[in-house]
Amino acid sequence: MHIVAPEIERYLASLDPVDPLLARVAAEGADLDLPIIDTTVGRFLEAMVLATGARQVLEIGTANGYSALWLARSLPADGRLFSIEIDQRRAAIARGHIEEAGLTDRVSVMVGDAARMVHKVEGPFDLIFNDGDKRQYGPLLDRLVALLRPGGVLITDNILWDGEVVPGLVTPPRRSPDETAAIAAYNRRLAGDPRLVTSFLPVRDGVAMSVRTRAPDGASNDA
Repeated sequence: MHIVAPEIERYLASLDPVDPLLARVAAEGADLDLPIIDTTVGRFLEAMVLATGARQVLEIGTANGYSALWLARSLPADGRLFSIEIDQRRAAIARGHIEEAGLTDRVSVMVGDAARMVHKVEGPFDLIFNDGDKRQYGPLLDRLVALLRPGGVLITDNILWDGEVVPGLVTPPRRSPDETAAIAAYNRRLAGDPRLVTSFLPVRDGVAMSVRTRAPDGASNDA
């Protein structure tokens, strides 16, 4: 199901100059049937890196490195992106693209299960992009919030799940019921979490932008 009409998606994509490397990596992602973001979401990620003045970025779900390229290319020279990918083959492909882009000094791709790896990285992070296993969205939330600096931004992809988070909208369902239920529960948590101010954006397959609120003077809002 298209959340945004395909014609509008193509129009928005046409407004961005085509970067040959990004275009090639996107085409590769389609060939490999990887669930990567599109140009519109990529530009959004790049803009958020600049808007937050990010120097430390964490990504959950590297795939073939497409979103990592968008995130890393606007980091300052001393900035770092740590990206976690569970599949070793995908991680190797991503590293190749990152090297080709000349960004190896800014990007580290780590192989492992995000549920364990997020406890091996140290914050604070200015921006976190969560695009990994949808069933881990809820279990990872507290740790990801704890890793964010006050005023930092958590961006979550696929929060509309082809519209299947809306009961009865898509019949028959095509997605895993477990994943759909996990995303719907996660969205409710984001909406009610006092540590975050969240905006849900109907871009591509849905993107949530959650800003970590600042703790009162002398207090801590760590998870």
